[in-house]
Amino acid sequence: MFDKIILAPYYLALKARHFCYDHGIRKVSTAEVPTICVGNITAGGTGKTPHTEMILRSLLRSDDWAYRNIAVLSRGHKRNSGGFQIVEAEGKVKEYGDEPLQIKKKFRSITVAVDRHRVKGCELLVHPEKIATCRRARKCSDKQIPPTDLVVLDDAFQYRALRAYFNILLVDYSRPINKDMLLPFGRLRDLPERLLKGDILIVSKCPHYLTDEERIKWSKTLGLKDYDPETCTGIDHKGNSKVLLFTTINYKHLTPVYEEADPRFAYSQKLILFTGIAKDTPLRMYLSDEHRIISSFKFADHHNYTKSDIRRIMRVVENNPTSVVATTEKDCQRILDLGELPDKLKQRLFYVPIEVDFLTDREREIFETVLTDMLRKFNPNY
Repeated sequence: MFDKIILAPYYLALKARHFCYDHGIRKVSTAEVPTICVGNITAGGTGKTPHTEMILRSLLRSDDWAYRNIAVLSRGHKRNSGGFQIVEAEGKVKEYGDEPLQIKKKFRSITVAVDRHRVKGCELLVHPEKIATCRRARKCSDKQIPPTDLVVLDDAFQYRALRAYFNILLVDYSRPINKDMLLPFGRLRDLPERLLKGDILIVSKCPHYLTDEERIKWSKTLGLKDYDPETCTGIDHKGNSKVLLFTTINYKHLTPVYEEADPRFAYSQKLILFTGIAKDTPLRMYLSDEHRIISSFKFADHHNYTKSDIRRIMRVVENNPTSVVATTEKDCQRILDLGELPDKLKQRLFYVPIEVDFLTDREREIFETVLTDMLRKFNPNY
């Protein structure tokens, strides 16, 4: 009861904010091209960036979108630059943020941009001829991009000034929203009922197998009834059909961060781990299958590493000369910004690539069908 009293002002502020956008008191814009929002209602940890990458792979496999101009628009969390920027693969995290840079390095043919003002960011992606004269883009180094046909919005569900054409919302399997609370007592940054605004709901970070009974139980925690595991659909309280899918994380083999790395370290039994992500428990469990984690450094999400951090890690390395040092794919981007590192660290520093995928081929097929059908409604010629 005490928690609810303390959280009441935050709850009422969220209700008032959404009321203003839902009833036209505050302006809501839409982009000229289809927009797909990948979001959640919690503060980090659901895997938005890996799911954004999964969506890009699905689009690039499709007949409708493989040869069209696709863009990703992100806020660019913790970047030092301002305004609108086109992400270059050779750039630095401080310019764009770690996640946009990670996406660009994986998808060189995709335009990746950062801008806190998503409405203006979409406008510039659709009309790149405006970049040269727009004040928000005056420091943008790349002004020659093709006009965008579709924009994937990374973490824009709470950005109510832009209404996405299609919302894909994520929930962490280990943290059901019916057992969570609003910040700061929990991880919720938005009202739980907002989850049903999603066109596709995805429970992320699941075990590699779930029974139909477990899926049905999950659907009930999200406010859906009559969930059919075969069609992956349930009914919300307004009688609308909702698609509910389940994904898991697939970790890949240790990959060198630097060319100087000695591949033999990847097979070391001892491992030193450092991470700057919201939740590293699944990663530690995966690495523990092949290695004994002798030391672990956990930093805040999107942590900007310093020489002092490297010295702390090196002290453990010096005491364990045969150990491998591992980090996440996201952290790898920030480490590369530091410049020169000790040779001993370069030789044994690896990252763990990850991909998300659906638990079944049937779910993947449903996802791609629903996504394609919705985009064709926007423009039947696609």
